[in-house]
Amino acid sequence: MSVQLNHTIVWCRDKQASATFLADMLGQPAPSPFGPFLVVETANGVSLDFHETDGAIRSQHYAFLISEEEFDQVYGRIRDRGVRHWADPGQRQAGAINHHDGGRGVYFEDPDGHLLEVITRPYGSG
Repeated sequence: MSVQLNHTIVWCRDKQASATFLADMLGQPAPSPFGPFLVVETANGVSLDFHETDGAIRSQHYAFLISEEEFDQVYGRIRDRGVRHWADPGQRQAGAINHHDGGRGVYFEDPDGHLLEVITRPYGSG
């Protein structure tokens, strides 16, 4: 059997705000409703399904592999919108990007504190 990730639930306070934030930052189509979820699709068929909760939200990490051109666009949106960002997951290198494996990467938070990451090269590929 070939195992593939199909979807994951992203817990949030306001699914419209959170799903739209992710779709906008990544340059993806607007989220679509599915049952209680707002769904953001990725190019490889994996979806992030945003679901509202009143309970505690534990920060999760979501990493997206993108092209160099897409990185320029996403990083431009991060800077244009004044979104805090870091070169590292520990959030110690503020306002910077990394160059792991000969690519570029950056971390930033969504409205619920989930740590989002965009990279242009998979880790370990350099």
